[in-house]
Amino acid sequence: MRVLLIGSGGREHALAVSLAADPAVDQLIAAPGNPGIAQVATLRPVTATDPAAVAALAVEVAADLVVIGPEAPLVAGVADAVRAKGIACFGPSAAAARLEGSKEFAKSVMAAASVPTARYRACSSPDEVSAALAEFGPPYVVKNDGLAAGKGVVVTSSTAEALAHAAECGQVVVEEYLPGPEVSLFVVTDGTTALPLMPAQDFKRVGDDDEGPNTGGMGAYAPLDWAPADLVERVLRETVEPTLAEMRAMGTPFAGLLYVGLALTPGGPKVIEFNARFGDPETQVVLALLATPLAGLLHAAATGTLASHPPLTWYPGAAVTVVVASHNYPATPRTGDVITGAERPGVIHAGTSRRADGALVSAGGRVLSVTATGADLPAARAAAYALVGDVALDGAHHRTDIALKAARGEVTIPA
Repeated sequence: MRVLLIGSGGREHALAVSLAADPAVDQLIAAPGNPGIAQVATLRPVTATDPAAVAALAVEVAADLVVIGPEAPLVAGVADAVRAKGIACFGPSAAAARLEGSKEFAKSVMAAASVPTARYRACSSPDEVSAALAEFGPPYVVKNDGLAAGKGVVVTSSTAEALAHAAECGQVVVEEYLPGPEVSLFVVTDGTTALPLMPAQDFKRVGDDDEGPNTGGMGAYAPLDWAPADLVERVLRETVEPTLAEMRAMGTPFAGLLYVGLALTPGGPKVIEFNARFGDPETQVVLALLATPLAGLLHAAATGTLASHPPLTWYPGAAVTVVVASHNYPATPRTGDVITGAERPGVIHAGTSRRADGALVSAGGRVLSVTATGADLPAARAAAYALVGDVALDGAHHRTDIALKAARGEVTIPA
């Protein structure tokens, strides 16, 4: 199987590693890719959000399967253009990708499907925002209605901060706050059949103890030994299957990766958000534990044959990912700093580039992540942080408490 992977971030590097390891994959091409992805794939230049360009590249390389990593190409209709060429594509149509592209649209689908989620108000003026904040009270949750690279959400007890974020975004969704630990569940689907992957937990705040502003994610771990035994079954029943049914009824079936962001509240799991693709950094830990070959799984979803796919199998143990961010992230990051120790197994590249002299340098905010597995969560944590210690990047920072509470058995669901 010849696979074309679209994207250039940490999620795509993790996908590339798993796709390259699939015995069914004869050739892996990535576009535009990054220096880490180049270790396992042939890189080709492309503008990932240009549907015609990606479709033309898929035809040129005679791809059997195209896997679209990031959200922006999906919202731009890249999957539609690839499928129009008769090539199997893992990723939802532009119409279905609105589940991530518009928070208001996602909420309307959840309402129609009776999916458990937070109450909300869609707001387009300061007066509407103020009324919604007063209705729900603090902590305030204000979300940019459109794509924001994982940083469009503010959760704050400051009215001024909430109003400022809404003013900056324009069109927003204001929601009631959902208490309880957060969980990410990835579901591979062909629009009808849904195969859930292993739940994971990520860490959005930049600092230890969940201090500081939201980021695109500073680390993750799996499995979640503290989660209810029936969590996945319940989310499939109450959230995933009704959502997929509603999307089919609307004439825009969702096929690809449905990311369900959940809060485990006293009233049960409720949806915080939907995404239309794998999440970063949760992808790193989930794929590190997935024993089932990835390309075959994604091809089955892309070709509507998921119902006949064998049950998923998993490696024992646990996985932990720690993100290494550049100086000043999540504000404007400093770039161009030399990185050493990053070209080894377990190091996933995100914001990296290759200088003319061959040096590996930082090229973004979340520069890279390290992923390690172990017999249990404490062992995986120890291995991950040992790997972090081998990477050198001037001014870099990372959280030191990824999966710490879980390893100590301190994660609880509010009663």
